[in-house]
Amino acid sequence: MRIVGLVKNSVVDYPGKIAAVIFSPGCNLDCYYCQNRPIIGPVKPEQSLPEAEVFAFLQKRRGLLDGVVFSGGEPTLQADLAAVMRKAKDWGYLVKLDTNGTNPAVLRTMVEQGLVDYVAMDLKAPFHKYAMICGEKSNTILDNIRESIAFLMTGKVPYEFRTTVVPELNEEDVLAMAAAIKGARLYVLQQYRVPDFVKRAGSVEANPSVKVASERQDIADLTARASAPQLLLAPHPPAFLRALARKASGLVEKVETRGI
Repeated sequence: MRIVGLVKNSVVDYPGKIAAVIFSPGCNLDCYYCQNRPIIGPVKPEQSLPEAEVFAFLQKRRGLLDGVVFSGGEPTLQADLAAVMRKAKDWGYLVKLDTNGTNPAVLRTMVEQGLVDYVAMDLKAPFHKYAMICGEKSNTILDNIRESIAFLMTGKVPYEFRTTVVPELNEEDVLAMAAAIKGARLYVLQQYRVPDFVKRAGSVEANPSVKVASERQDIADLTARASAPQLLLAPHPPAFLRALARKASGLVEKVETRGI
C-alpha cells in the first residue's frame, strides 16, 4: 500500500479515541480547498514511507493507541487497503475510514468483512454543485456517492457525514445536503480554512510541488470554478455555522460543528 504520511498520535481524527493516521496518495475528486493537495496527484517514490516502517510503528504502539485512521487522498483507491486494515485489526486496533464515498462497492466490502469500525464520509456539496466545488460532474460518480450514503444509513457500521462549509456553500445548499441524508445519526459541519496555496491578497500562489489529481487544471485556474473567487478568503463566520447546525438538526439525529 502506498503511504505518504503518518500522524503518530491524534486525538481529533477518531471521535473519542487516540489514533494514528495513515495518509495514502491519489484522489478521484479535485476539491480546490483540499489541505492535502500535495498528495492527491502523482507522488514520487521517494515521497512514500516504507510500509514496513509504518507497520513496525503500529506494532510498537499496541496497547497505547486505540485506533488507526486511513485517510488521504482517497484511501479506497488503494488496491491493498483491505490487507493493511486486516493487519491493523489483527494487532488489536479499531479502524476508521475517511472517504469521499465514490467507491461504494469497496466501502461495502470493508464493512461487511468487519475491517472497519467507523466511517467518516465527506459530503462536498449538493449534487448540482459537485462540478464547481470538486471539478466532478460524472453521473456515475454522483450515483456512487448516493449509493454510499444509502449503505451507511443502513447502520451496519457507526458513521458520520461531514461537510466543509466552503464560502460557495450557502444555507440552502447545506440544508439540501442534510435533507439528502435525512435521518442520519450524525452530520458534522466543519469550518473552512484558507488553503496554504491561496494568498491573503486574493491570488493563487503557484507551487510546483502541488499537482491537481487529474492534471486537467493548474492551480492558477482553481478559482475560476467559484462564482465569487474573492470568497475564498472569507470563511463563513462561526455564528453562521452554528445557525446552520440548529436548522439542520430537524433533519438528522445530531449535528455538530468543528473548527470554529
